[in-house]
Amino acid sequence: MKIGISSNALKHSGGLERYAMDLVRGFVAAGVTPEFFARRFDRSLPEAAMVHAHRINVSLLPGKWRDGWFSRRLRAARRAAGVDVLIGVNRVDSSEIAICGGTHLGFLRATGRRRKGSDVRQIALERSQYDNSKLIVAHSPLMRDELRELYGIAEAKIEVMYPPVDGTRFSPVGADERAALRKRFGFADHEIVLLFPSSSHDRKGLPLIEAALRELDATFVLAVAGRPPERVDARVRHLGYAKHIEDCYRAADFTILASKYEPFGLVGIESVMCGTPVIFPTTLGCCAAIAPHAKHTFEPNDAADLRATLERIAQQHAQAGAASSATPADVARGGVLYDTRIASHVDTLLRAAQRIVERR
Repeated sequence: MKIGISSNALKHSGGLERYAMDLVRGFVAAGVTPEFFARRFDRSLPEAAMVHAHRINVSLLPGKWRDGWFSRRLRAARRAAGVDVLIGVNRVDSSEIAICGGTHLGFLRATGRRRKGSDVRQIALERSQYDNSKLIVAHSPLMRDELRELYGIAEAKIEVMYPPVDGTRFSPVGADERAALRKRFGFADHEIVLLFPSSSHDRKGLPLIEAALRELDATFVLAVAGRPPERVDARVRHLGYAKHIEDCYRAADFTILASKYEPFGLVGIESVMCGTPVIFPTTLGCCAAIAPHAKHTFEPNDAADLRATLERIAQQHAQAGAASSATPADVARGGVLYDTRIASHVDTLLRAAQRIVERR
């Protein structure tokens, strides 16, 4: 059985591209060399040498037409490569297994954005992918519900499979190493550090977080990892683009997002696995996969409720003291409510692919 993977890129990029790279490592470890179809390949990555690479060039086309062109070219490319089962990590209409890490209709509904012509094309391609696939892997219960409600997909065609996370990379460190990391990032012992990992600040809710922090007296520090924020001061600090985001998690006291739309939110799982609890709106897809002791939640788009949540955290911090509060190992232990191993995830996909082949 020949497995194919389709993704926008094989490179360090967004969450779905990182997921595709996890799949590559998992399949290779299981003895399967995937056929990998993408617009771009970072040849410096070890994963690029693990696959049979097939580049589909879309660079000469306007951005709004690239998804459709890629999907059309992929049909012939996968046939030529002899792929038996294609896993579509991006929007393509010829994948037997469609990965749903977010829906465009769900995004438009959550953000209240008006539908444009480019949105119509993306939604049509999504519908075609879901209709033509044999199985849709939803990365969260939220995605399953959107597929049923907004796209009319039968529940029998959907399987919820939370995305894997590399446990060797994302794990707690001891007190001495954590103290050294805090010193490296310039965090004082008395500061309550909120890590905000983002390359799209408005979508991730930075304005709402700043509004919630504005009237608080506690020593909160908002540490932004990713694109520089518009404003930097004593309370808002820029960490730069963090290649080793795991060290940022380990140095922080909490990871915070206030996203308008977050189908899963892999940063939440990564953070908890590093021993750092999260502060998230209840609507984030990953909240269902995080244990109560490892999360604080607030109502979405509600600065007052976030402010009240932060006030409670500050009070708990003052009463317990940093030295006697829960350790990172305590947070990580049982903090994630599913098997995060890449091998387990890939094994489930392989069994699904085998069933698809046998039913032909």
